[in-house]
Amino acid sequence: MGQYRIQRLNDQLRDEISQLILRGEVKDPRVSTFLSINRVEVTTDLGYAKVYVSSFLPDGQVKKGVDGLQAAAGFIQREIAKKLRIRQFPKLQFLVDAGMKAGFDMVQKLNELEKAEKENN
Repeated sequence: MGQYRIQRLNDQLRDEISQLILRGEVKDPRVSTFLSINRVEVTTDLGYAKVYVSSFLPDGQVKKGVDGLQAAAGFIQREIAKKLRIRQFPKLQFLVDAGMKAGFDMVQKLNELEKAEKENN
């Protein structure tokens, strides 16, 4: 499958999984609507798809949410496979993505440093 088609599939999977979470169709109580899907990376052979999940919730809740999504992976795959017309649907693997939260924390630290510098001058 071409790189452009893989990227399109990545984007489509991200959108579909996000919609399932927002609509509350994933019934696992650990899965919060505050979880966001940052990106999806499908392998070139369509065997697996890594789904990166983040949130501004505490780290423990994000981990529980990812565990809930992993437990519901079969349901999510089945629901999305009904909509997409691809020969082989990738097996979903949900992972915690701490990048967004780390970036937010870095911006807060920079703002605090800037504020402290202004107070000193």
